[in-house]
Parts: sequence; structure tokens; C-alpha cells
Amino acid sequence: MPSSLIIKAYDPQWPILFEELRVKFSELLGNMVSAIEHVGSTSVPGLAAKPIIDLDVLLASAADWPETIRRVATLGYEHEGDLGIVGREAFRTPPTLFAHHLYVCLPNCEEFRRHILLRNYLRSHPDEVSACSSLKWDLFARSADDRAAYIQGKADFVTQLVQRAMAQS
Repeated sequence: MPSSLIIKAYDPQWPILFEELRVKFSELLGNMVSAIEHVGSTSVPGLAAKPIIDLDVLLASAADWPETIRRVATLGYEHEGDLGIVGREAFRTPPTLFAHHLYVCLPNCEEFRRHILLRNYLRSHPDEVSACSSLKWDLFARSADDRAAYIQGKADFVTQLVQRAMAQS
């Protein structure tokens, strides 16, 4: 189903918005969490992105999963399930908050590892950031009214980035 999207140049406010979320979830979940990471395009300085903060919360123990769902729900987040990615659970953001995606990852979640590897790789490879931004702007110019086409258009490039990141880990 087509839907329009917004791409913006990197905004130095994005890490600040992430930090607000990190503090909130750190206080809420305490020692049930082993890491809270800013991932996705907004976590890479200089990278054009949809202005939506992505954060991955890595649980210390899978046994904490039911209590995590309960506590996160007290803030108005709605559990959406794994959305096809085993070990990573998505939550719908309350409409009163700024745009972000909350993902809670079980220990040893491969998707969490992939997100961190890709983020760190891009942070240390400005030439790749430039190439990725150029691709995003080009796709946006051609597919601003079709989010699915935009995502599909960058899929191969992102897969190659992940492969290079994994090869360096």
C-alpha cells in the first residue's frame, strides 16, 4: 500500500531525542536491560534519514519478557509482536510522543547484533554514509509517494553494507 514519506538531512537533535528515550526506558526497566542502543539511520551522523528515532532495548534475560511488556504498556506503548523478526518485538508508539520505533530484543538477538554492526560500520566509513545518503535522496525524488518502492530501492545496497560490516567484525 503506497504511503508518502519524508527524508531529511541529518539532524543533530536526533541523538538528543534518543537520549530522552534511553533515560526513560533505563529508569522503567532497570536491571532487566543490558543495553539500550540508538540504531537506524538517525544514529549515523551525516546520514539522511526518515526523521524517526529507532531504539533497540536488549533484555538481560528472556525471563524478563512478560514484565517488560507490562511495564512498557504503562507508558502507552502497544505490543505488536515480532513483525516477522524472531527475537525482536515491536511496540507501537503512543501518538502523543515524537516519532520513534521501539524494539525490545531478547538476549542473543541476531537483529540487534546486525543493527549495531551496521551502525558502527557506517559511523566509521563516511564514504559509505555519503553513498547511502545519495541513494536515499535519489529514491526519495522518484518514490516520495510510495514507501514500499523506496524501501525496495535501497534493499540491495543495505544488504551489501551489512555484509561489509559483518566481514569487518
